[in-house]
Amino acid sequence: MSSAVTDGIRVTVQTQYISERSAPKERRYAFSYTVTIRNEGTQSAQLISRHWIIVDNEGGQQEVKGEGVVGAQPMLRPGESFEYTSWCVIPTSSGAMSGTYQMVANSGSRFDAEIAPFRLGMPNSLN
Repeated sequence: MSSAVTDGIRVTVQTQYISERSAPKERRYAFSYTVTIRNEGTQSAQLISRHWIIVDNEGGQQEVKGEGVVGAQPMLRPGESFEYTSWCVIPTSSGAMSGTYQMVANSGSRFDAEIAPFRLGMPNSLN
């Protein structure tokens, strides 16, 4: 699990290996990640876009940018949270992800909420 706080926005991530979507003989390893975004600050903020960096165990890198998350651009008032689950595929049995959510506060200021690095790995994987 990873957790980071930026300007009152806490981003926590938990991961899981998805065996039914994986095909190790074809170098396809699928992982789900559940993200909780909680506003611990004093003003509302809206998630506008995302930027992910996905790295596999051989140094390969994927970059993902896009509007919102799972088709939503949630507005979080102080004390509110938003949770979603998504997934990715990498060619190795382990890797890592990190990134940022681009946020706009009620005041109009923009900031990047950090997504602390987290590990992608099969259960009992030493890679």
